[in-house]
Amino acid sequence: MQGSDECPSTLVTHRDHTIRKLPNAPLQKHLFKLVVPFFITLFGLFSVEACTSTLQIVADQPIGEEAPKPEEKSDTDILASLPELEREFRGVWVATVDNIDWPSEPGLPTGVQKTEMRALLDRAVDLNLNAIVFQVRPSADALYDSPFEPWSAYLTGKQGKAPDPYYDPLEFTVEEAHRRGLELHAWFNPYRAYHPTAREEFTPLHVTRLEMTVRYGNQRWMDPGSEEATRHSLAVILDVVNRYDIDGVHLDDYFYPYPIQNSQGRKVPFPDNASWEKAESDSLSRDDWRRRNVDRFVRRLYRGIKDRKPWVKFGISPFGIWRPGHPEQITGFDAYARLYADARKWLVEGWVDYFSPQLYWEMDSRGQSYPVLLDWWIEQNDKGRHIWPGNFTSRVRLGGDRNWPAEEVLRQIAYTQGIEGAQGNIHFSMKALMPARHRMGDKLAALSYRAQAVVPESPWLGNNPPSEPVVSLHQVGDHVSASFLDPEGESVWLWAVRTFGNGEWKTEIVPGWRQAYRFKSSEGDFYPEFVAVSAINRKGTEGPISFVRLPVRAAVDDPPSDI
Repeated sequence: MQGSDECPSTLVTHRDHTIRKLPNAPLQKHLFKLVVPFFITLFGLFSVEACTSTLQIVADQPIGEEAPKPEEKSDTDILASLPELEREFRGVWVATVDNIDWPSEPGLPTGVQKTEMRALLDRAVDLNLNAIVFQVRPSADALYDSPFEPWSAYLTGKQGKAPDPYYDPLEFTVEEAHRRGLELHAWFNPYRAYHPTAREEFTPLHVTRLEMTVRYGNQRWMDPGSEEATRHSLAVILDVVNRYDIDGVHLDDYFYPYPIQNSQGRKVPFPDNASWEKAESDSLSRDDWRRRNVDRFVRRLYRGIKDRKPWVKFGISPFGIWRPGHPEQITGFDAYARLYADARKWLVEGWVDYFSPQLYWEMDSRGQSYPVLLDWWIEQNDKGRHIWPGNFTSRVRLGGDRNWPAEEVLRQIAYTQGIEGAQGNIHFSMKALMPARHRMGDKLAALSYRAQAVVPESPWLGNNPPSEPVVSLHQVGDHVSASFLDPEGESVWLWAVRTFGNGEWKTEIVPGWRQAYRFKSSEGDFYPEFVAVSAINRKGTEGPISFVRLPVRAAVDDPPSDI
């Protein structure tokens, strides 16, 4: 009764379980609206307890002593401790040339190829990797259904032969990677036309039959100085951007080929006389003209990708040394002079979204030092692009003096993780991370990649955040599950699910196609006190957080109910 001094016989309280929408910006601004209803409810419950239990409390309380108070965190403290997402690119190259990683041999049945690929992707998930760099064009051939180039012999055993039963390996791998929350970057060799590990049997669709290649030693090469060859490679790559749901386009260090020597030990010049004679060189030296050819290709490809799908990242993995003497102690191969690759320029000009110099040397090397070179590349990054160096992880598999202990790679990853300006690595190659006696992959997961990480955001690609998710929690017996969706009906790339229970936050990254989630713990079913869910888009941007506080845990024999 209103105004009565008597305690009510029944008190019905309503704890607010609606979703709290919390942007990623400072959480303190939103704590007041969250905490006040909680303490109002708490005060109401305390009032009822005071009416019904006061005599019992007085009788049991020893004179002169205060009852011990449990040390519990307040909602304010818990929410303030909400962890940021861990951000790191954890990629691995899956090489198809010479069947290095996949398929294990050419001509395997379709079912076996699919099983092998699923095993690679599952292993990547087990190791907390988040990106696959899949070689789809090793030598002007295709590990996908291309209208421009023939099926690769590394896939089916014979160039031009389609898989039987038919399937599209790139389409299959994109779908399987995305189901696991992995990014899929399509890796192309832009100018290599023939690798000596394959048979020299070319179909009418191959560029060697179209007279766009030159012979260089035991290789065939498309001439970067030929506008026809350049247009062809651009068309091939941009066709994949158009037709496949890839997350990135990736090029390695093969533009002009690595120089070879003749039997007298002399360097064999690259045979590009025909294109050089046709060129408008503007008084450039031949070397500068070659570098300009590569520069133009990189710039045109970057713009072509962004014109079609701005969220698709473009990355290059050049030779790890730009020029000897940069920095001063560095010695070795001069990629600028001998590959005609001005890799520093591509980074400085911002013609890439990420840069992965192949730092295939040891931490303690002086002339080719992993940390010294990484520091130097970071210093060149005027546009603030991603620096994700490449690591020669496969050296743990080699025999004799060439072998590295796994600890060498672990030290390199630790250095990358500890330095400002680099947020990830790419491992060459997947075979080194599969189960083996050296346990490279297991050590990487246990020591370097202990928890999941999200690929770093690329703000220059646009950072419009996704919408706040709609989160529904359900209790069935003693278990709690959640469902979430985007209120605008848009597709979500990833969900970040943070849960608080047993005194700590846990974070799990969930593929966006999933709309149901059951809370779990290594010690059994996990009943969270708080749940915070956010969506992440293809550019890595995290949206506002939806926050839910759960009621007191229901008894096991309570009837199932929605929360």
